Amino acid sequence: MAKIAMTTPLVEMDGDEMTRILWKMIKDELLLPYVDLKTEYYDLGLEHRNETDDQVTRDSAEATKKYGVAVKCATITPNAARMDEYHLKEMWKSPNGTIRSMLDGTVFRAPIIVKGIEPCVRNWEKPITLARHAYGDVYKNVEIAANGPGKAELVFTAADGTEERKVIHEFDGPGVIQGVHNTKKSIESFAKACFNYALDTKQDLWFATKDTISKTYDHTFKDVFQEIFDADYKEKFDAAGIIYFYTLIDDAVARVMKAKGGFIWACKNYDGDVMSDMVSSAFGSLAMMTSVLVSPAGVYEYEAAHGTVQRHYYKHLAGEETSTNSVATIFAWTGALRKRGELDGNKDLMAFADKLEKATIDTIESGRMTKDLALITSLKDVTVLNSENFIKEIRKTLEAM
Repeated sequence: MAKIAMTTPLVEMDGDEMTRILWKMIKDELLLPYVDLKTEYYDLGLEHRNETDDQVTRDSAEATKKYGVAVKCATITPNAARMDEYHLKEMWKSPNGTIRSMLDGTVFRAPIIVKGIEPCVRNWEKPITLARHAYGDVYKNVEIAANGPGKAELVFTAADGTEERKVIHEFDGPGVIQGVHNTKKSIESFAKACFNYALDTKQDLWFATKDTISKTYDHTFKDVFQEIFDADYKEKFDAAGIIYFYTLIDDAVARVMKAKGGFIWACKNYDGDVMSDMVSSAFGSLAMMTSVLVSPAGVYEYEAAHGTVQRHYYKHLAGEETSTNSVATIFAWTGALRKRGELDGNKDLMAFADKLEKATIDTIESGRMTKDLALITSLKDVTVLNSENFIKEIRKTLEAM
């Protein structure tokens, strides 16, 4: 069978640990036999990031701007332990944070639904998509440890030299101080990305902050969303039969738990980080979650929403068998291939992405799955497969299709 041709490359960002092992298996078993894969490759493994002083991460983001579509493997964000383990020059920043900042993107995450894996929240009938702002807040914070008594102040020095000051706290002993920021431009991009995604997917959009407490910071988010919606999107939403809804973050959490799903929930950066993990876990597993970064310029970066599966990687290095769920990483590839096909008018590539996703779901629903799913499935007499054999079973299902 002739391989499916690609006319434009997509950007391929390799990663770390167990997900790097799965990355190669997926390419060898599920992609290269069927697609004449064209990628511009960047090694975002921690060793190579360290060798290049993290320039490779910045280069990969620039390449994504150039080609419009990227697919990314999970990567390590180093901590003190990783500094020693990998002999790092410095504690490099999160690659995801760097890429999101450079692309000015919004992350949309949604659970992958399969029969036999029922949500913990019994009334959830449809996927809930989390839209996470991908700039600022605690991810670009500045922190100081107050070692004793003193006064902490927030100071803004305008371009003309004038200052505005506010006292944060009068310390009578040790404490900690954190400064966070955001930009109006980034908030506007976030709002537009959410409204456009809601229109594209024909889903209601919820947005939640804590403007009653944060009367300047969070209230700015609320106001920007409402201004853009009223000016540019209200008529479009009415025509599409969908709604935009604002509420407080605590009210949103309560409402989400009683909802049936089928909507987009937009959150600030940290709220989105926490709530996307909650939603994905409640739907079944972090490994059963799609994740795509969408920029205002129409650039897309697909990734798995989970980490590098460190524990399984150490077992793999010790020669022990692992049963690691590769579904999110497979769907990162299918998402990128489908978008590449859509942008290039390559229907064969789009159809292949659809078939590979269906083959993955069909394999699980037939009772062949990794250990994490076998522990929570309602299906009977399932077959637990190791990491490699699960991918090979998906290939068998794909071949049969």
